[in-house]
Amino acid sequence: MPMYQVKPVFGDDIKTDLPTCMYKLPNIHAQRSASGCSEHALQNGTEVDPAFRDLEVRQDKIMRRLYELKAAVDGLAKTVTTPDADLDQTVTSLSQSPTATSFRGTADLDSLLGKDLGALRDIVINANPARPPLTLLVLHAMLCQRYRVLSSVHVHSSVSGVPAQLLACLGPRHADSYVRQRFQLGFTLIWKDVSKLQMKFSIQNMCPIEGEANVARFLFRLVAPYPSDPALATLVDSWVDTAFFQLAEGSAKERSAVLRALNGALGRDPWLAGPELSLADIACYCCVLQTGPAASCPANVQRWLKACENLGHFGPANPLLQ
Repeated sequence: MPMYQVKPVFGDDIKTDLPTCMYKLPNIHAQRSASGCSEHALQNGTEVDPAFRDLEVRQDKIMRRLYELKAAVDGLAKTVTTPDADLDQTVTSLSQSPTATSFRGTADLDSLLGKDLGALRDIVINANPARPPLTLLVLHAMLCQRYRVLSSVHVHSSVSGVPAQLLACLGPRHADSYVRQRFQLGFTLIWKDVSKLQMKFSIQNMCPIEGEANVARFLFRLVAPYPSDPALATLVDSWVDTAFFQLAEGSAKERSAVLRALNGALGRDPWLAGPELSLADIACYCCVLQTGPAASCPANVQRWLKACENLGHFGPANPLLQ
């Protein structure tokens, strides 16, 4: 917007004795635009002092570094600020399947878990070593085929004498585990004296998820979408509940009834729900082998157990079944 022009009070030919101990600035009154109005060179973009340009570059580097430090601190705070901070033993690893050829992008995690401003999304699970969550170990192996997962195992002060195979259930320690920005997902397993398995993801925005079945449903959605068909999704949930509440916790009569139902369903289809492996197969596989040897199962169930083992996802659970 043009402004009216004011005549200079003093002329341009006035000589002023300047002190020699001060730095000099350009005379802004001597620089006039085409319209006769005075403007500073930095405001109209015609001239930029190199010192200001260097200062701006230095400030950008400092801000980027501060942002990286903030992301690292936010990621650590998710574990340190929980009631599980009194950890006695830690094993950290970069879990990566040697057969994995690609990962899901971070955009997928943003849509599934919400944007987290650069901090590592850390899934923290409290589990009792007396009842290892085999289903979650299988899902952890599947997650490692799709994402760069930073896995760590801790021992809470409420338990002691945790077997070595439980400490190594998520894989060996990785040398670069302290650089959290290199990973897409954190998977922290804490062996703790709890009555029910608990999972904490976002301390500020959600309450803990309890029960291995519910945590397995949460994790499986990070691996593959749930069936869009309501009837098929209901069938998956039904088998998951049957596995955990009747196979794992039911009486001998209930377990026998479930094995007969499994044998009948697997006689019609190769998998329990749909044309491919689902959460129903993962849950039932782990619970069937936890309740007894595979040789005591019906023929169709034995064939199905062998088909599951051939996929390679169940390798982390097998050592804990022996």
